[in-house]
Amino acid sequence: MQIKTEGIAIRVRNAGENDRLVTLLTKDCGVVHAFARNSRAAKSRLVSATQLFCYSHLLLYCGRDKYMIDDAQPIEVFFALRQDIGRLALAQYFCELAGVLAPREDNEKAADFLQLLLRAFGRLCKGDRPLPVIKAAGEMRMLSFAGYMPDLIGCAQCRKYEDSVMYFFPLQGNLLCGSCNQEHRQHGGIPIHMGALTALRHTIYADLPKLFSFTLGKTGQQELARVSESYLLAQVDRSFKTLDFYHSLHEM
Repeated sequence: MQIKTEGIAIRVRNAGENDRLVTLLTKDCGVVHAFARNSRAAKSRLVSATQLFCYSHLLLYCGRDKYMIDDAQPIEVFFALRQDIGRLALAQYFCELAGVLAPREDNEKAADFLQLLLRAFGRLCKGDRPLPVIKAAGEMRMLSFAGYMPDLIGCAQCRKYEDSVMYFFPLQGNLLCGSCNQEHRQHGGIPIHMGALTALRHTIYADLPKLFSFTLGKTGQQELARVSESYLLAQVDRSFKTLDFYHSLHEM
């Protein structure tokens, strides 16, 4: 059976002398692993479309237990991602995260993940937003699409909407205001001021086209980044090599 769809190459591995095994995030099939025969040959029609980050029109052959890329026409290669090591590292992290969280079959949710990744790559290429902002927004929206949306409407005890400082709990995925946090003495809360909390709410409640359209001071960016990453790691309970590499760049 042949399937026409669109997708991004989120992982590429060499196979044999001239072939590639490509992990694709597709609009209609979710995450699939597809074999691209002879795609490393210089004159192959698949050579561009099977490179990491490339977004393409795809013609896939679906066999009993595997996919083959019969044809592919690049739409966008996101070349600018390779011009800055920080952007490259964050794009690789988003690809690994999508490979873990995106569905394997659900068409509607797969399309949401694809649009998110396209918008994140586009914003990274523009270079007009700080990397911590793009990272946090991408993490929180991807988690929400995967069914891990936190409760940020108000304090989990008294439903207070805002306080000078509130506390976010990564394991529970909820908030406590200052008074309730002091009263219940719950451990593990991360303090978050209103600017960062407003941005955090934006990352999960805003329309997707406006996801990255907010500004935040450096301190707020640090708070937002800490909360989003802590929540992600608590919920998925695994490590990411690309995330470790991203952080290593900031330690140099």
